[in-house]
Amino acid sequence: MKRFFPLDKKDIFKIGIGVVVGAVAFGGIAKATGILGGTITSVCVDSRTKAIYASSDGTCAKGRLLANIGQTTSNGTASSGSSSLKSIVSLVAPSVVTVNVTTPQGGDTGSGSIIKSNSLTSYVLTNNHVIGAAANNNGTISVEFNNGDSAPATIVGRTADYDLAVLKINKGNLPVIPMSDNNNLSVGDGVIAFGSPLQLENTVTSGIVSALNRPVTTQSDLANTTSYVDAIQTDAAINPGNSGGPLTDFNGNLVGINDSIASLGSSFGGQSGNIGIGFAIPFNEAKRIVNEIISNGKANRPVLGVSFDPNQTSSTKGAKIAAITQGGAAEKAGIEVGSIITKIDNQKIVDQTTAIVKIRAYDPGATVKIVVIDSNGNTKSYTVTLGSTVSN
Repeated sequence: MKRFFPLDKKDIFKIGIGVVVGAVAFGGIAKATGILGGTITSVCVDSRTKAIYASSDGTCAKGRLLANIGQTTSNGTASSGSSSLKSIVSLVAPSVVTVNVTTPQGGDTGSGSIIKSNSLTSYVLTNNHVIGAAANNNGTISVEFNNGDSAPATIVGRTADYDLAVLKINKGNLPVIPMSDNNNLSVGDGVIAFGSPLQLENTVTSGIVSALNRPVTTQSDLANTTSYVDAIQTDAAINPGNSGGPLTDFNGNLVGINDSIASLGSSFGGQSGNIGIGFAIPFNEAKRIVNEIISNGKANRPVLGVSFDPNQTSSTKGAKIAAITQGGAAEKAGIEVGSIITKIDNQKIVDQTTAIVKIRAYDPGATVKIVVIDSNGNTKSYTVTLGSTVSN
């Protein structure tokens, strides 16, 4: 029997796998757009500390070496360049942190990435389930850097719906992880997982993208809120403690946030180890949420305005609508109770999990095409503009 586990050292995750669903830059670089976004090709690597600094003009100060990363070819795909795995690790590692949580009931360890830094403060991206115990039990959070230093952290905002959280530390000018839109990812592409599995800090493993668009559900916090993730599946070895750490491509760009693993056996104090099936939250999905949390302390999620029937008995595969919210997106589009959603934007929907994962992969206000089989057995298509609500 399959068993699925989180990557921290406490809560057991539930994962439902069905069929389908659903360029950032260093903080401060000249071409950056928004809080996270833009293009980065040149960075300067400190010869002593290996910290990464943006280079807006392709030159570096004394004591720093110029490196080119995150480049794209003429067709927009990532360029592998000539960087070795070792050089990629040296670029990324200074921006990876260990997240330590202490509560009256005990402690826990996860991982994170420095995603934004100015002269005074820096922001760390991690999983909600890593820091949820501290938020719910008056605990404390600290982050430990690649060089062994540590600093206290506070929660800027978090969302159980997407299992993401942003922390703030009062320490500036820190190396920021390279980032990229992982729409360019393909099955078979190489990836690297960073983090602190089983409290073994500064651990690096590599593998490939095993699959894309895996509908994954997990229990994200003590309130048992379910997270829905349109996940990247990888065979890179990730284990408890890797939660919140970065999954990068072979250019060193952040493409995912390590989130959960599948396992068959039990070890490591009641949790199972890696069997080559791990899941990461796509960064191109997380980016909007992270921007909203940094700006507002909270994030929104898209809503269709329906409730699904969890006890669906119809022979038709799909997500059966049990109720429709008055004034919601589905009602405005004319979708009726009893209809079974079979496709969303030409992606096959086999159950309510795949439907929810697919919807949450969009931005609020997005327009989607939904195909249903109504209660009379007729196939109908609707164009729906998704609503918005504050994420849990």
